[in-house]
Amino acid sequence: MNRLAPLVAVLAASCTTLPAAEAPLEERVVGEGGQCEAAPAQRLVGQRATQALGGEVLRLTRAAILRWGPPDSAFTMDYRPDRVSVSYDRAMVVTAISCG
Repeated sequence: MNRLAPLVAVLAASCTTLPAAEAPLEERVVGEGGQCEAAPAQRLVGQRATQALGGEVLRLTRAAILRWGPPDSAFTMDYRPDRVSVSYDRAMVVTAISCG
């Protein structure tokens, strides 16, 4: 049993939750939205990535789906005209807003 103690300690440590500010943001689907238009939302680049900001991105772009892009992650290359993607850095600051 003593041989399992280090493994249990590592697993327990890896199960800690992230602080609210660092928690992953979730994809949002708002329904029938139209074709995404990223230009109106570009003024939000540089702001803190929050769920409220995500709602504003959806409103400004008129997209139906919001996809968050955390740091060091890759997006699938499937194109969806009704989806907006918001990339952010480790400091939770929006770095890019694009459609597709």
